[in-house]
Amino acid sequence: MEPGLNGLIEKAKKAALEVLLHNNKGPFMNLPRTAGWGYPEPYTRDLMISALGVLLTGNDILISSLRRVFQTLAKNQTRLGHISSIVHDPEESGASDTTPLFLMAIKIFREFTGEDDFLEEAVKKALTWMEYQSPRDRILVAQLPTSDWRDEQWVLGYGLFVNTIVYTYLKLFSLDKQASALKKKITARLSIKEEDGKHYTEGGLKIKFKPYYALWSYKIYNSERFDLLGNSLAILSGIASPSRSLNMISWIEEECQKLKNNGDLVIDLPPNFFPFINPGDNDWRHRYAKFNPPGDYHNGGVWPFICGFYIAALVAAGRYKLAEKKFEALTKLIQFVNTAKVEFGFNEWFKAQDGKPKGQDWQTWSAAMYLYSAECIKLKRTPFFDKIRAE
Repeated sequence: MEPGLNGLIEKAKKAALEVLLHNNKGPFMNLPRTAGWGYPEPYTRDLMISALGVLLTGNDILISSLRRVFQTLAKNQTRLGHISSIVHDPEESGASDTTPLFLMAIKIFREFTGEDDFLEEAVKKALTWMEYQSPRDRILVAQLPTSDWRDEQWVLGYGLFVNTIVYTYLKLFSLDKQASALKKKITARLSIKEEDGKHYTEGGLKIKFKPYYALWSYKIYNSERFDLLGNSLAILSGIASPSRSLNMISWIEEECQKLKNNGDLVIDLPPNFFPFINPGDNDWRHRYAKFNPPGDYHNGGVWPFICGFYIAALVAAGRYKLAEKKFEALTKLIQFVNTAKVEFGFNEWFKAQDGKPKGQDWQTWSAAMYLYSAECIKLKRTPFFDKIRAE
């Protein structure tokens, strides 16, 4: 650890708690807001992910508020069991990740509080809903483009991120048979296309000669670009074997160094996605020019909350020194501010090529995942996920 950095880390942790308390009550039914001044809405996926850090604070106010979030989501659950994208609004439906994130977070909440039957009816309905999200009953869950956290990026069919969350909640709920079947599908080879283009073998997300899992796959179509969040969760949850996890981490660090050498990355933390999609690429879309350019937003921006997951994955893989190094980099990064006048910005995302904050300041999940990764560094373990990997 760099000299004097311990003091900065302690200040950052206090600031992160301040962010969570500040955002604890927003203008919609007094539910938490997603960012300090922008995003007043209580976005479901953000709050479910933030639960990892919120619970570790042990703060009664925050935990009580999280309970209200779960209760409101259950009240607004659709007849068939789907969880809305915005906590208070049952009309905001269609997201592929909100229901699995709800199941993951509520099981962790149950174990933390000891309330084993908390919102049992809503949980059963959500589990049933998820069973119907698998075309041809292949266990792998499918999604439509822009339906997960990446609202400006196409992930079609069997997406890695959503399926790692599904695997995580299946393990948490001790649904081991289903979890084992899902892991087998994820770790199967990508679809194999025949030369005539008419026949294929429907596979999983494992890429030949590469240590990470594909962004998505469906029949003969797929993307082999790297998804940091999905692959970090693959390590954390134990989908990736210990040896594959170590190889993946080495690959990530090597590829990030190449990005730095090319001038595409100035931050000592990995982008959420690479290689970037550039104009002229087969998967480039017209809207990306304005909303998702290379090195920005979902197309290679550096997201602090995802870096928190990566740091946790490093701890899970036993790469403690590297985890400390990345945590130091994250501690420095979260100081940068876009528009607010605060000491720690906890900004939403940063442009890879120049390191400037481009999103909303005091983002809830940026603060929560900083606290979660800080605890992982301190304990040299990964709360809530250790049990899954041990099994």
